[in-house]
Amino acid sequence: MEDGKDQDIDVGSVVEAVSADHSFGAPLYVVESMCMRCHENGTSRFLLTLIPHFRKVLISAFECSHCGERNNEVQFAGEIQPRGCCYHLEVLAGDEKIFDRQVVKSESATIKIPELDFEIPPEAQRGSLSTVEGILARAADELSALQEERKKVDPKTAEAIDQFLSKLRACAKAETSFTFILDDPAGNSFVENPHAPSPDPSLSIKFYERTPEQQATLGYLADPSQARQSEGSVAAPSTETTSLPHGTIGATGGHRAIAQSNSTDISDNLFRYSAPEEVMTFPSTCGACMKQCETRMFVTKIPYFQEVIVMASTCEDCGYRNSELKPGGAIPEKGKKITLSVKDIADLSRDVIKSDTAGVIIPELDMELAGGTLGGMVTTVEGLVTQIRESLARVHGFTFGDSLDESKKNKWREFGSRLTKLLSLEQPWTLILDDELANSFISPVTDDIKDDHQLTYEDFERSWEQNEELGLNDIDTSSADAAYGSTETTKLP
Repeated sequence: MEDGKDQDIDVGSVVEAVSADHSFGAPLYVVESMCMRCHENGTSRFLLTLIPHFRKVLISAFECSHCGERNNEVQFAGEIQPRGCCYHLEVLAGDEKIFDRQVVKSESATIKIPELDFEIPPEAQRGSLSTVEGILARAADELSALQEERKKVDPKTAEAIDQFLSKLRACAKAETSFTFILDDPAGNSFVENPHAPSPDPSLSIKFYERTPEQQATLGYLADPSQARQSEGSVAAPSTETTSLPHGTIGATGGHRAIAQSNSTDISDNLFRYSAPEEVMTFPSTCGACMKQCETRMFVTKIPYFQEVIVMASTCEDCGYRNSELKPGGAIPEKGKKITLSVKDIADLSRDVIKSDTAGVIIPELDMELAGGTLGGMVTTVEGLVTQIRESLARVHGFTFGDSLDESKKNKWREFGSRLTKLLSLEQPWTLILDDELANSFISPVTDDIKDDHQLTYEDFERSWEQNEELGLNDIDTSSADAAYGSTETTKLP
């Protein structure tokens, strides 16, 4: 944009522009600000834009005409995502095209290259919009910036850094294979998938729940001392678990207790099958304000599925509500693949329980969502497709920035149109839930699941890598098995 077209405004107008829901022809804002090097006035430019297949960002650039100081930064105009994300990009030697992929690194993201035992912590590089090659080149430049002074003060350290820099530059020139890992607890980082919406064989994405330390770093939780003060100022509720028999509370009371949460789908769908035998109430801590709140829980059995635990929490102080569906019982020995042939409107109304570990596949669209992409949910077939469409529109973009070429725009428009046509049932299509922990479910339309010829369940053996990812390879139950065995032997007459 030419200087003559730049618009000089105050900082308040920039904030209003970022807060507003602009179309992505947003203007470039120019603000006069002080240079931190020479303390003269320089120029800061702000642009609100959308990165294709990602989300809205605020790009800022500063330039000082007095001393020549320049820098830029990427900040996120949207909210912190519900879960963290971790991108694994396998870079093969000689594959130079992969270095042109766009990389968005937020201010909370960490970059790792395990083969070099190399890590770029969040504070080392601020939020940036670059490429894989640009990230590596910038890291090499920053490491080599003070090498001359370092050689005079600590020659051994300087020599070791020179050796490391040669390895890092070899990776940046595609002379050796390595793994590029981008881990962001805020979930606001991104590595481009040029094959989108199809899966990328070189790129894998994992979503995870943040630890309490990561929550505190992102500003989610209050200071621990404040939490202790709030706990001390409120009378501690009874720690005894209240168990109400089924005859006392009944199905109506259980339905009311769970329906107080924010997810009516859970109560509406689950109570269609079975009423709870008992509803337990126990104290817990609100995840938003850290005050004491109440959590209700019950266990129920869904026919043709398994035992599940439904939990609902409500905070009277801040109004926060949350509901969760957890699998009950032991971890299944095998995973489960559920295939549904969708042919008529009745199939769109089938109940669906998708767990956190389940992937979604629609072969007719050549679409595959990795496990954890949409989180766990209780919905219908129609609701699942709608959720996929809304999630892709929000995260991967059916709205486009000006940097996306026309062929890719047409590709996404065509994919969005085909996804919408699934609900019109112009032709039959297939929905597949692939769950490593067998905690997902699609309801049959017949009394006996064997009579539903459109629905098939297939068990499969998990691979060692899948068990390792789930943490099952490290579980050792030999001591518990021995203890149970000795107890049963003692009870025998």
